[in-house]
Amino acid sequence: MPSNNDEYKQAYLRERAARIQAEQLIEDKSRVLYALNEELVKKVADFEHQQQLFIQAEKMATLGTLSAGIAHEINNPLAYAMSNLECLQSTRLTVDKLLLLNERFTSGKLSAAQLKDTLLQLQKAQSFTAMSNEIQELVEDSREGLRRINTIVRNLLNFARPKDNEKQLANMTDAVKNAIKLLSNQLSNCEVNCHYQALPMAWCNLAAINQVMVNLLINAKHACDELSDTQAKITVTVAFTEQQICITVSDNGCGMSEHVKAHIFDPFFTTKPVGTGTGMGMTLVYAMVHDHQGTIEIDSQQGRGTQIHCFFPILRHE
Repeated sequence: MPSNNDEYKQAYLRERAARIQAEQLIEDKSRVLYALNEELVKKVADFEHQQQLFIQAEKMATLGTLSAGIAHEINNPLAYAMSNLECLQSTRLTVDKLLLLNERFTSGKLSAAQLKDTLLQLQKAQSFTAMSNEIQELVEDSREGLRRINTIVRNLLNFARPKDNEKQLANMTDAVKNAIKLLSNQLSNCEVNCHYQALPMAWCNLAAINQVMVNLLINAKHACDELSDTQAKITVTVAFTEQQICITVSDNGCGMSEHVKAHIFDPFFTTKPVGTGTGMGMTLVYAMVHDHQGTIEIDSQQGRGTQIHCFFPILRHE
């Protein structure tokens, strides 16, 4: 008959073997879970990279639709500046004569009487006072035109340049205003009304908010294409209510059916003719708003216009 010590020993050995087997099983499972987690982290990083490529591609597509209007917007001040330079070129001949007279007089090659006679002759051909005023006006107008071109190009570069995903404490109104400046020529056929309330600083990606606004404004403009210039109206409202920032884009255009509203955020869904839209604009708007932990509400009826509200909570940090 076995002793109690033998029974205890056998029980201990069985328990030890079971414990070792369980520990080995846990270790094996942990290795598998670690490997799966590493793979998941890699896939998330790849997904974020692909999302950034999608956003950049949509930016390029947007710039393509804006190119004609932007070229016209740049060409006007450029042509004006070039015309002013041609006028300055003709004025330079008189200025050269005055400089030459000054040089000959100071070097003693021209007497005071000769200088006076020559100046009177030049004065009869062109008033020096009028020429001075004209030069000042031409230079100021040219500077203003070139400044406008510089602003347009800078806005384009800021929009088109690939941005990182970093957020910062900023005022979202800046992104809204930049989008309206960028699209000023494209929205020239619409009456655009803007209403801005003071906003608190929020943790946000201004480049993303800027693209959200560009996409919403382009859609609003297209919705009003069938209206006359005096009828088309777009209203942009930036408000702070119930501890949320609310950015609203409203138009009195064609509106949306229930079917369109149900699919508006679907990738590649578009109501525009083939070749005029990628179908990714509102998909990216949805992604970028939700990246800021925000929500989107749409109020639209066919023939009665559309209101799109983007709500952003006040984030102080990630």
